[in-house]
Amino acid sequence: MRRMSTLRTVLATLLATALLVLATAAVVVWSGWYPTGATRQHWQVVYSLLELTMRQSVRLGASEVAVPALDAPRMLARGAACYRDKCVQCHGAPGVAQADIGRSMQPLPGPLVDATQRWTTAQIYWITRHGIRMSGMPAWEFRLTDEDLWAVTAFVERLPKLSPADYAAATTSGAAYFKLASTAGADLARCGLAPGLLDAAPGRAPDVARGKLALTQYACSACHTIPGVVSSSAQVGPPLAGLARRTVIAGRLPNTQDNLVRWLRHPRVIDPQTAMPDLEVSEADARDMAAYLATLD
Repeated sequence: MRRMSTLRTVLATLLATALLVLATAAVVVWSGWYPTGATRQHWQVVYSLLELTMRQSVRLGASEVAVPALDAPRMLARGAACYRDKCVQCHGAPGVAQADIGRSMQPLPGPLVDATQRWTTAQIYWITRHGIRMSGMPAWEFRLTDEDLWAVTAFVERLPKLSPADYAAATTSGAAYFKLASTAGADLARCGLAPGLLDAAPGRAPDVARGKLALTQYACSACHTIPGVVSSSAQVGPPLAGLARRTVIAGRLPNTQDNLVRWLRHPRVIDPQTAMPDLEVSEADARDMAAYLATLD
């Protein structure tokens, strides 16, 4: 009997503690007491907890990434162009300060010249590919090819060895700096601009799960409420619930998968007056997105 009484006391204490924690959290949330403005930093304990969670998550996510050879001059030259075009604004570089957006973000992105001291090669690739949620670090999977993602990784690993003059040379005349023939390096001047860059191999079946993810990566959920996609219930564009049952798209096209792909890729060609912008959606991504939208019946 005494043992049962002790067990009930312990359970009651745990329940009361849990209810107190929930009540305290509810008060903090509903009162607006916790500051969320970017002019205020997190408390150190909150920052440290979030950083630990992020590090453990990256470690797990990157555990099965196979690292290829990363020392090819062409790969490093491509990585230099991609880093200059996509990364330096937030992270800076040897002799180059972060842009205003990078210096003002919370948490601060920070420089990457010491990235190899904090992350393995596989982890740098994983972070570049998948991004870090709620940190401002985007997922580049839908903007760069896998080859470019590894090229950025290769260049980030080279950063600690570059002086400011080396960085300037690598990012302004990468082909020459990495001793490539000028003709071989002609396509390395800009990163991620080739038409159809991210299109999948012909014949690949549309991927519904990837299409759902693509709708967030192309910021569709910033304007539309989409069933199954987490958002803040945006009302800029019409909600997409029941899209599969609609007979027309944009008020003018028969609702077929091919027409939906056309609309996703080039809305202003179909309707010059539409407020929907051209998001530079690749053919493969548009087919994946259309496949997911076709499930919304």
